[in-house]
Amino acid sequence: MFASMVGAISNFMYSYLLIVMLVGVGLYYTLRTRLVQLRMFKETINIIMEKPVGQNAVSSFQALMVSTASRVGTGNIIGISTAICLGGYGAVFWMWVIAIVGGASAFIESTLAQIYKKRGEHGSYGGPAYYIEAALGSRALAVIFSIALIATYGVGFNMLCAYNLQSTFIAYSFYDPATTPWIIGAILAVLVGYCLFGGGRRVIKATSTLVPIMGVIYISVAFVLTLMNINLLPAVLGKIFGQAFDFQAIFSGFAGSCVMFGIKRGLYSNEAGVGSAPNAAAAADVSHPVKQGLVQMMSVFIDTLLICTATAFMCMTSGIEPVKDLAGAPYVQKALEVSLGGGAGVFITVSMVLFAFTTLLGNLYYVDNCFAYIMKAVPGPTFNTVYRTLACVVIFIGAGSSMGLMWDLADVLMGCMAIINLPVICILGGPALKAMDDYTVQREAGKNPVFHAKKIGITQKLDYWQD
Repeated sequence: MFASMVGAISNFMYSYLLIVMLVGVGLYYTLRTRLVQLRMFKETINIIMEKPVGQNAVSSFQALMVSTASRVGTGNIIGISTAICLGGYGAVFWMWVIAIVGGASAFIESTLAQIYKKRGEHGSYGGPAYYIEAALGSRALAVIFSIALIATYGVGFNMLCAYNLQSTFIAYSFYDPATTPWIIGAILAVLVGYCLFGGGRRVIKATSTLVPIMGVIYISVAFVLTLMNINLLPAVLGKIFGQAFDFQAIFSGFAGSCVMFGIKRGLYSNEAGVGSAPNAAAAADVSHPVKQGLVQMMSVFIDTLLICTATAFMCMTSGIEPVKDLAGAPYVQKALEVSLGGGAGVFITVSMVLFAFTTLLGNLYYVDNCFAYIMKAVPGPTFNTVYRTLACVVIFIGAGSSMGLMWDLADVLMGCMAIINLPVICILGGPALKAMDDYTVQREAGKNPVFHAKKIGITQKLDYWQD
């Protein structure tokens, strides 16, 4: 009954509410920013390579890796496979749409996080909870958002991540559905716990090291395998666009359509507008908030337009038809067996281990920030010990749960965050847009843009950007 209830809530949210909010807000800010996704793409590349001002400060690149660690995960493999098998080829197109228009939403929310960030003992911190309270004056709404984030990342996403990881071991002969998921869950929980008890800096260091390596290797393999089957790519593209605009099929069963699965899995993968990445964006030490807004926009593109597309093309050009029975890891593994033979299972398992590990760490980094906000202080050792122990227990439980419940639970919790954050960034978008114009003027004058809050009309006291 619980699984059916969660599934019904998920279908309602994404059929009638979130599709309008996500696409609407994304298109609105795409127009208001004058296509910032394309117009300032080159500028974004230059910013990523900048070094932080302080010796121990978090650079734009490190903040990008933390947010990408959360975005780039099991959803890039298992999520895309599930979307294609259950929603059809057209799901890939709608995944692209969510990423492109969502890039503008990601830019706004991360720029706001930088403007309203707070000064802490070990550097800056912030996120939606902080700009909700600072700009809207509503701590109650900020606390509600923080609770939603904790539930989403600390419970829903991490349980799903653990399940997706253990599901890749189904292809091995030693896999026993009754015991293997729990064994894998226990090992994963112990490894995550070891890293968690090292503190936030270890999280940043681990993710900034692992994410580029795993991303490059995975994309390289996917690219090579797609080239090996390049003759099938035109037919695949034809199916993607053909099914994406088959409105008769879409509206005859919207809950199971390519639009629904493209939006769900695209949002789960890149999280644009959800309100998660701003927590990492606020930690970066930059001279202007717009710099980090552009960097976090790039994270959306890296995740969906690059890595998710690589997975989709690698699978769809294999010649293996996506069907419901192959949803999840089996479709990816069977697709790879065509080209890699027996090595396919090992490659996917290694990729999933790396993706899952960095995803779990990135998720819990966000949870740390929200607990600090709710408690108005960094939680003490006793609280952290209890919370981190429970976080590991949740990972263990998720590994042994069912696929349908885990996906639906993650979608519902993520949807709750988006329902709060999207209207907020619509209300608060003015300062971010003015900051973008300020940045553009300074850059066109040949300067390295430096932000002063008063120049765009912000008169309230901020921890940064006063003079």
